[in-house]
Amino acid sequence: MSTPISIPKLGVSMTEGTLVEWLVEDGQEVAPGDVLYRLETDKVENDIEAPIAGVVRLTGEEGETYEVGTQIGSIE
Repeated sequence: MSTPISIPKLGVSMTEGTLVEWLVEDGQEVAPGDVLYRLETDKVENDIEAPIAGVVRLTGEEGETYEVGTQIGSIE
């Protein structure tokens, strides 16, 4: 069973965010709290952490802008 990695809604008016940089590699094991990627909005840049332990599978592309809720990877 896998857990999606999605673009989170970080503010009331946020509708999209840019995946600035993956800070993990595809196939890497992560623990809860490990930083997965850096997300930029029109107001702020945030590091997004892993909610669970597992192996990361990346599908989102660095530099691309995604709507809130879009799945950009998973943790298996």
